[in-house]
Amino acid sequence: MKIFRILLAVASITFALSSCTKNNPDPVWLEISEWELSDSSDPLNPVGELTHNFSDAWVYVDNELIGVFELPCKIPLIQEGAKDVKIYPAVWNNGISATKKIYPFVEVYETSIELNKNQVITLNPTTRYKDGVQFWIEDFETNVFQIGNGSSAVQIQKVNDPIILQSFNGDFFGRISLNETDNTWSGSTLGQLVLPKGQDIYLEIDYHTTNDLVTGVLGASSNGIATNPNIQLNQQADSEVLWKKIYIELREIVSSSTEAEYFEISFDAVLDEGDTHGEINIDNIKVVHF
Repeated sequence: MKIFRILLAVASITFALSSCTKNNPDPVWLEISEWELSDSSDPLNPVGELTHNFSDAWVYVDNELIGVFELPCKIPLIQEGAKDVKIYPAVWNNGISATKKIYPFVEVYETSIELNKNQVITLNPTTRYKDGVQFWIEDFETNVFQIGNGSSAVQIQKVNDPIILQSFNGDFFGRISLNETDNTWSGSTLGQLVLPKGQDIYLEIDYHTTNDLVTGVLGASSNGIATNPNIQLNQQADSEVLWKKIYIELREIVSSSTEAEYFEISFDAVLDEGDTHGEINIDNIKVVHF
């Protein structure tokens, strides 16, 4: 009798699974390609080079969150009929893959689609910076770039090295070269940045570096300059170095600097231990806020 009950239970489970498989509709596959960043609609508010690293997307169907996906991706949907799709560009906040965040300064991609079983729908999402976004930009294209040097003998140079020059670099980028003799560099932006407290603020940087570089924020007030070291851009191996982009959140530092009248972005580098040389290349530095 006990064996019979076990067999009956197994048969019931098998039947239930079979029924679920038969009753479950075939999915619609939503195929989403990588993001494309378009130029601003305001010619009087240039956004600089259109570099981005919107590696991920928050995907909504009829205002219901389907999930957060690294692009490109292919998502199964067990739905049918007319649907509204919203795709939000997401970044790795402070360069950390575990902290994916919708980037607040660019537009959502919206479209309407018709879902049918076994269909593959391909979406090519585009976005652009929202109207009203404010920028401070250093792209090293002008004769006098807005980077100040600290007490170090090392100088930041405006270069156009064809070995690593890319289309998004324009004609020039900034380079700091370190060696065992000249092994430190410290710099800050020369512009007095008046930044809003209690609001989203980001620092965008394109970088190509074989040496660590620490970014920070200087808060200037009548009491002097307050230093706030922030996020480190990690060195890459000489054989693997390539251009990367990072989004660094500044909201907390700026908001907590209650006495600061204006701000500067700071950079500090020391030759990595055990190395005889290090090369730091940076470009398309943007401070972005509303």
